[in-house]
Amino acid sequence: MSSARGIIAKLRQRQTPTREELAWFATGLADGTVTDAQAGAFAMAVCLNGMGDVGRVAMTIAMRDSGQVLQWDGQGPVLDKHSTGGVGDCVSLVLAPALAACGAVVPMISGRGLGHTGGTLDKLEAIPGLSTQLDEARFRDVIARAGCAIVGASAEVAPADRRLYAVRDVTATVESLDLITASILSKKLAAGLDALVLDVKVGSGAFMKDAEAAQGLADALVKTANAAGCKTTALITDMSQPVAPALGNAVEVAEAMRVLTGQTRGPLVEISAVLGGILLANAGLVDDVQVGADVIVAAISEGHAAERFGAMVAAMGGPLQFVDNWARFLPEATVIREVVAERSGYLTEMDGEAMGLAVVGLGGGRAVETDKINPAVGLSQVARLGARLERGQTLAVIHAARPVDADRAEAQLRAAMRIGPDAPDVPGLISERIG
Repeated sequence: MSSARGIIAKLRQRQTPTREELAWFATGLADGTVTDAQAGAFAMAVCLNGMGDVGRVAMTIAMRDSGQVLQWDGQGPVLDKHSTGGVGDCVSLVLAPALAACGAVVPMISGRGLGHTGGTLDKLEAIPGLSTQLDEARFRDVIARAGCAIVGASAEVAPADRRLYAVRDVTATVESLDLITASILSKKLAAGLDALVLDVKVGSGAFMKDAEAAQGLADALVKTANAAGCKTTALITDMSQPVAPALGNAVEVAEAMRVLTGQTRGPLVEISAVLGGILLANAGLVDDVQVGADVIVAAISEGHAAERFGAMVAAMGGPLQFVDNWARFLPEATVIREVVAERSGYLTEMDGEAMGLAVVGLGGGRAVETDKINPAVGLSQVARLGARLERGQTLAVIHAARPVDADRAEAQLRAAMRIGPDAPDVPGLISERIG
């Protein structure tokens, strides 16, 4: 007979609980059998001693199975992507409809902004009327209409993770590789995926600033997801600058729409193509990753991804003609201010975290969970790292609610962006592929 006390004692003694014991513990987290004190002791024991590969896989599966696991009954290969978070990262808004246009089912369970990074759900909810909190019947209806749906996790998805995460947040046990891995994957795998691609960010705008830490997380995620039965690959990608030249909610949706409607290309298309190509190849829809990347680019350039995005927006309560008139529908800030270079030179450095926190200060993110987001504020037209700038050229454009907010953001932005006489070495967008 399993017991919380016995499982915690094993972890304290650096032993790995059995799969049955971890399944019992996850069920106890979900139904309240396990107390907060026991959950905290469990998290601390894992944080200090780890679980090993076998324990990490068993815990991930146990938390996945603590709630509802969706089934899609052969509608098509079920694919998804997860990013570990960064600034200007609106890849999901481009990739999900592109994959759907290529014949995949994309039930993307996403999150909200955390710290200095933006959240995909917050970005989507900048679209008037759109709701990301859907019950299962509505979720399935959106998938049937558009082939993709980007939604928040329901209370029925991985309830053990929801309970354990809340305890970890107040017990200084968030930074555990095993628990981070189980938390991310339990929710993703509950969507009933056939294949998953992970975008692990590293750099000033990411949570992980260190390449070694990013590689460790990518390895753990890939090994665990594959062992749990989901074909998974990870890319380690650069976050020394924003992916898109915009940070915020409506401004990032606008950038995604410019890509989907063929007005611009750049890194957002490049990374979407590689991530999508991997998924299509892993699902057997194309012969290799390069062919898959080409198919994704075609879906975007020929307008098929935009059609799927428009269908998804309408099915989730947004405007019926959003793709045709997106600029009219998105909210606009009261104050729009251009920040220009004070001297000529090259943009040699960007502190992505400081830029993200500037957006939070404008009201585009949350300092505490209960904060209400202003979807209109943020930064746009952000210059690229390594760009040659003449005095008076645009560094970025601030979108603010009040002049005093714009003043503060401008000071933060100038401190975060450095101009020097020599061109810097700009990291490549993708540094490594794992799995």
